[in-house]
Order: sequence, then C-alpha cells, then structure tokens
Amino acid sequence: MARINGGELLAKCLLNENIKRVFGIPGGQLTTFVDAIYRMGRPEGLDFIMTRHESAAANMADGWYRVTGEVSCCTATVGPGASNLIGGLEPAFTDNTPMLVITPQIHTNRSYPFRGSQQQMDHMGTFAPLTKWNALVNRWDRIPELVATALREATTGKTGPVHLDIPVDVLFEHHEEESIRIIPPDRYRTDARPQGDTSLVEKAAEMLVKAERPVIHVGEGVLHSEGWDELKELTEYMGAPMTNTPQSRGVISEAHPQAFGPKAPGALAADADADVVLAVGCSFGEMDFWGDPPYWGTEETQKLIHVDIDPTAIGRNRPFDIGIVGDAREVLAQLLEAVKSLTDKREPGEFLAGCKEVDEATQAAFQEMAESDAVPINPMRLVREVTEFFDEDSIFTLDGGNMALWGALAGRVYGPRQFLWAGGSGHLGVGLPMALGAKMALPDRPVYVIHGDGAFMLAIHELETAARYELPVIDIIGNDCAWGMIKGAQHLAFEERYCGVDVSPVSYDKVAESMGCFGIRVERPEEIKPALEKAVATGKPSVLDVILDSQVNLMPPIAFELIVSTWLQGCEME
Repeated sequence: MARINGGELLAKCLLNENIKRVFGIPGGQLTTFVDAIYRMGRPEGLDFIMTRHESAAANMADGWYRVTGEVSCCTATVGPGASNLIGGLEPAFTDNTPMLVITPQIHTNRSYPFRGSQQQMDHMGTFAPLTKWNALVNRWDRIPELVATALREATTGKTGPVHLDIPVDVLFEHHEEESIRIIPPDRYRTDARPQGDTSLVEKAAEMLVKAERPVIHVGEGVLHSEGWDELKELTEYMGAPMTNTPQSRGVISEAHPQAFGPKAPGALAADADADVVLAVGCSFGEMDFWGDPPYWGTEETQKLIHVDIDPTAIGRNRPFDIGIVGDAREVLAQLLEAVKSLTDKREPGEFLAGCKEVDEATQAAFQEMAESDAVPINPMRLVREVTEFFDEDSIFTLDGGNMALWGALAGRVYGPRQFLWAGGSGHLGVGLPMALGAKMALPDRPVYVIHGDGAFMLAIHELETAARYELPVIDIIGNDCAWGMIKGAQHLAFEERYCGVDVSPVSYDKVAESMGCFGIRVERPEEIKPALEKAVATGKPSVLDVILDSQVNLMPPIAFELIVSTWLQGCEME
C-alpha cells in the first residue's frame, strides 16, 4: 500500500478543490508540501508561486479571486513569515475575499502551549481577527476534513479568508493513503443560493413600483454573487439610477446611461433625493456616509429595502423598512420577476435626467485639469490618458492614497471583475501584487495599475516576481517624491508644516530595468501615450515613472469637496 506524508495529502486535498495556485515563500516546515506540489500538482494544474514578500502572496491570491471568482491559496512559514502574511490578509478580510491561508506550526509537542522554541508564534490567536474561520490541524488524518470545512466556510454565506495552522510533524508524518477518504466538493458543500422570503420580496416589489424616484444602490455583495446581469436588467426595467460603493465599481459599466460612478455628484443627488432605495450587498459603512442625511434622505422621506446574505448587516447602520436576507443574485432575480408582474418596463424619466445634469456640471469643472498640458504633469491628465489608452476589456488596478482618489475622479471601469482596489482597508502596497495575481489568472487580458511612489515602494520587490513569471503588467507610478495624501492634509490643516512626508528622488524606471522589466521616465503629458505604447510593445512587465506636479497632487480632498459643493449647490437651486 502507498504511504504518503502530510504535505502530499494536503496537496491532494487542494487538487480535489480545483485550487490552481499556492502563493507564498517556502520555509523548512513547508518542504513536504512544496515538494508535493512540484511532483504531484504541476501535472494537474496546481503550482507554487514564489513571491518576494509574504504579504504579496496574499495580495496575489486576492487579485486572482477578484478577476475569476476562483479561490486560491497563500502560505508562509512559521513565526516571522506568518506575521508578514498579515499585511496582505487584512485587505482580503475587509473586502470579504475567500482564500485559503496555510501556515505551518512548530511541533505539536512544543506548541499550544508554547515552550520557548525559536520562531514560535500563536498563529491561531493572531489570524483569528482577520479570518472568517480558522483551525489547528493537529492530526494527519484530519487534513481532508479540515481543508473541506475551511473551503465550505470561505465560500458560503458572507465569504472571507480562512486559515489552517498545521504543525510540522503533521506535514512530515507518513500513513497509508488508502486509509483516507477525500470527498469531492460537490458532495460536501452546496452551490444552492438562498432566496429571499417570498412575501417580503413581493412587498419590496410593490414599494419599488409605487416609488416616484427609486434608486438601486449596490455593494460588493453583488460582485461576490455574480448578480450583475440581474442587476442590469432590473435597473433598465425600472428606468432607475444605479449607484454603488467604490468596492463594487464595474458591477455595471460606468458608461451605462443609468449608472453613476461612486460618489459622483449625480450619485449623491440620486441617493439623497430618492423616495425608495433598494440597497443590495452593502452595509452603509463609511464609504456610504453611514446612510445618514444629507447624503441620504431622512427616514421620514426615504424608504429603504435592504438586501444582504448576512442578516447582521441589514439595518446595522441605517434602519430599514423591508429587510431581506438572501443571495444578491437570487433576490435581484426574484425582485425582477415580481416587478415585471406589476408593471411594464419604464423609461428613464426626469429624476435620472436631473441627476445627470448635476453630474455633468462637475465633470465640466474637472475637464480643464484632464486636458492640462502643464509640466510637471497634472495627476488628472495622467489618469485620463491611461484609462483612455486601455480598452474596455482591461483590468484596472488602484493602490491607496491620492492616486486612488484621482483614479476615482478620472478613471472608468467597464465591467464586473475589472477593477482591483483594497477599498475596505485603503491598504497601500497592494496594487502591483494584486495586478500580478490578476494577470497570472487571465494572461490574455491587459492589466494595469496606477499608484503613487509611496505605495509602489511598499511592493517594489515584486517587480522581480513579475519578470520571473513573465507577467506583463503595466505599472504607472505618479511620482511626487512624497506621501501625497498626508502632505495634502498637512498643507490644508497645519499651515504647511510638512513632517515625515517627503522622500528622496528615485529613478524607478532604472530600478525596473535592473529587475528585468521595461522602464521609462515620463516628464511631459504628451509623452504618456507613446510611453504606454512602448511598454505594451515590449511584452514585458513595465514601469512608467511619471513625474507629477507635486502641488496639484495635494488637492484630491479639495477636488472631492468640489464634488460635494457642486451637488449641494444643485440641491439649493431646486
């Protein structure tokens, strides 16, 4: 009879789950697992992808899921490696990304409780706040059971990352393979999606049909449930404005006549003036102003239908009139059918037209910046040039900081699973590794990332990963030699007392070349498009080191204040 070790059994379980990639940095405790992937996994489509930092491993697994909907795995060695992984795990947790996180642990006879071993660390306690579920695998024969349980927890209900902590002696332990039963995923977890209560759906449909100014507002739950087709059809059938959270950009193309970009003036106007809001897959967090007036109507003037798969999210920050627990796609389909039974298709009316007018007024105010020929380069011009260069099938990645705000103002997203941003955490340094995970998953799709020099430096080492795996991601750096967002805050609030925000000039194009990538410096706006053309033509991972106007780059908070003030002026005019 064949004998296999714990690492081989773990690899077999991942193959059973159709997991294709394990991202991470190997350590001594992981060697049986990594060797098993090399021998057993590669022929079956499972591979180990080595990053240059553990946090990037989690970011790559995150990016893989966001563009495919497929769960992948990340890992790091015991103690210091595991602690490095946390930085990449946190944005996945806040954005409900399902992934399997595996850490090896020191020997079972030295852990839980610990006895003073080098690199010992309480992985269970450390990872618990950043995972939906975690478990200690303290027996070889429990590996299949706990992998299955972890994946069931990760992918059902409100999704999220899960964690298994496996002592090294369990990974090296040998037993007879025939003594283990590995159950196929379709035999232990169901793909069935919970529908909403029929009576509540009917009441919600009646409320929507009777509304004079209905708005459909959605969050990332619609993306997780793949409910974009149902959302688009319901939006068009109702003739209603569609607004959404920043994390759910692309759920409907931002070129759609009924869709507004997150926090665009037209979106603010629609959300505030609606008499009925259908909110699906969102919890009215900070990005939605907590559901409070004046950004939303008062409870007396605005009815709320709140749909979420997590019952604890419904009514968390704003009281609802109808609360429906269920999968976003299923409930949207139910609502569509119920609405169709009550009314004919409605054409967009004066309410949508008025919101569009408010939107266009602000866009006109920003057009001058987007067309600026100034040197150094205006950040708005950079984002507009880049997003117009790439086709509508491209995957747009943003990092945190000011460039994320410019990306929100000037960028466009044209479809679901085409936008990567750690919106729940605003994390810096995730842009490049998330883009690499997306490119590895979808090698035929153009993938580009825009971020500032501060965020880029937090993951610059992953340029070597990009070159090693031949992942031609186009990386655009807005270089202002500063932590621009914090410098902007000091500029506005502290009388230009700048402390801890300026950095030394670096030739990022040269650094890229030294790592086997293509690099080019861009100093004038008319050079942006030719530089992009050269980068794409090389077929290599590429870095555009774009020198920004550092004074203008202090302004995104002012620009967003202009959005709000324009919207408020529109309200006063009414």
